[in-house]
Amino acid sequence: MVSFAASCVFLALLVGATGSEATIAGGSDYGDALDKSLMFFEAQRSGKLPANQRVKWRGDSGLRDGFLQGVDLVGGYYDAGDHVKFGLPMAFSVTMLSWGATEFRKEIVGLNQMGHTLAAIKWGTDYFIKAHTDSNVLWGQVGDGESDHYCWERAEDMTTPRTAYKLDSFNPGSDLAGETAAAMAAASLAFKPYNSSYSDLLLVHAKQLFSFADRFRGLYDDYIECAKQFYTSSGYSDELLWAATWLFQATKDEYYLKYVADNAVSMGGTGWAVKEFSWDNKYAGLQILLTKVLLEGAGGAYTSILKQYQAKADFYVCGCLQKNDGYNVPMTPGGLLYLHEWNNMQYASSAAFLLAVYSDFLSESNVALKCPDAQIQPQEVLNFAKSQADYILGKNPKSMSYLVGHGQIYPVHVHHRGASIASKSILQTLVGCVEGFETWYRRPEGNPNVIYGGLVGGPNCNDEFSDDRSNYEQTEPTLSGTAPLIGLFSKLQSVSGNSGFYHQESLTQQTTTSSYTKETPAPHSTTDVPVEFLHSITDTWTVGRMTYYRHKVIIKNTSEKPITDLKLTIENLTGSVWGLSPTLERNTYELPQWLKVLNPGSQCSFIYVQGGPQAKVSIQSYH
Repeated sequence: MVSFAASCVFLALLVGATGSEATIAGGSDYGDALDKSLMFFEAQRSGKLPANQRVKWRGDSGLRDGFLQGVDLVGGYYDAGDHVKFGLPMAFSVTMLSWGATEFRKEIVGLNQMGHTLAAIKWGTDYFIKAHTDSNVLWGQVGDGESDHYCWERAEDMTTPRTAYKLDSFNPGSDLAGETAAAMAAASLAFKPYNSSYSDLLLVHAKQLFSFADRFRGLYDDYIECAKQFYTSSGYSDELLWAATWLFQATKDEYYLKYVADNAVSMGGTGWAVKEFSWDNKYAGLQILLTKVLLEGAGGAYTSILKQYQAKADFYVCGCLQKNDGYNVPMTPGGLLYLHEWNNMQYASSAAFLLAVYSDFLSESNVALKCPDAQIQPQEVLNFAKSQADYILGKNPKSMSYLVGHGQIYPVHVHHRGASIASKSILQTLVGCVEGFETWYRRPEGNPNVIYGGLVGGPNCNDEFSDDRSNYEQTEPTLSGTAPLIGLFSKLQSVSGNSGFYHQESLTQQTTTSSYTKETPAPHSTTDVPVEFLHSITDTWTVGRMTYYRHKVIIKNTSEKPITDLKLTIENLTGSVWGLSPTLERNTYELPQWLKVLNPGSQCSFIYVQGGPQAKVSIQSYH
């Protein structure tokens, strides 16, 4: 029997709280940055938008994608400031979201963001399932960059061709199919604790896609030629190793570990010492992921080869930390890793994520990193990852946050069609290609819509930045830039010493205004919320193929005043609730009648049971 006399919290998908990690002092508000970053993926959605869509200036779009080819390709993500659905960076972004959700699960759950994170992953994987119409067929792109870039219009108004392009045994693309296999395998791990049947489905697709990629080899942009100008692939060997590595993580099937061992030399896994990790180059990521296998003692007969992978992983990390005997990753004078003139921030964000992950691997194994110039402790690796995150969020020579909507100063002339044109809820007339350029693209004022969480391209090699809509190299945000930030920000928030409730409902209502003036984000502070939510899972069991969780949610009054008439909204709830009283309003609950007042410092709790993703709980009102 559960006692409710002194309790009442809300939901979660985490089993424990962090307790042994060192604290990083003086950091940014990573929780707010995480919340904003997740909203970026909602702004990039293509297809029929869900009822719980938080970015209200977006509407349904691309509802006939694939129609002319006789296949349903509605859904997925627009790549950046345009409206092409490029398969390779989209799949990489889903892989990175899933890696973050897996590696930093307890941190994301502790910030009440696992529901939004899984939703972001699923929006991509649902699309990939549609696109994988046969074991050896993958639809790799919708739209083409050339015609799309002739127009400046909202996604809801699209008049450009939505041609779909596919890969098959006659037109292979091992890089794109391999990355999509990696995304599906990584996502299967992310969903495994919450939706085992969906996890199993993703794994089926991952295995088939890997087999397709490995058996029929070729560069995807040799067959989807219109992608070459935008996302040219440098090779597919890294994607094959990357996919096999993720499949081993997801299945523990030795076949995949043997694959990365047998092909270590021929595919460059133990030969390439790289300074970049990106949508095109996966070597550093797979080298670090295989080092985890080694450090966990799971290498078996392949231990000696995994040590060679580890040596390359160490080279990459030492190069980022500027401790690699001169073979370092270039940096700006202000301290940002700098690899490319065009949209460099995506490379910095990916590097920072890898460093945060590697720091955890080393810390859990109690191992130091031996660089040519120094021996580095795991905490130092994490500190460097933090320096990149802090630069992104405003600790830089320009005092500019390059994450849109975060901080006091951030880019307002973002190179993004939807953000730069008034929403259809305000301007209901069609905005055509030419009008879009003349009226909106060349408009000197800031964008009417804030595209929260978009990581723009960022400054040049001298830390200089021009907030100009036509300066697309610096002001365009991308999926692959923001995706690594989910895991990175959740990790940094968990060790910053600033735990809190991050779910900014005020953002969901913001949209364009009739005067088309720039919006300012609502202030975000944990002190604005009078209660602290503590989440835990107290039991779990499996019935058939469904896993169920018993969630305990504690609500503590953190204000200095008594709270009365507290009402909570609980969405996505599929089970029963104990400890709260339902109201006449849909999805709305209140404290039980015997607990009318929640005094300062006191707490109450409630319980709910369900399978699948966690419920979404928010404060509706209180006195």
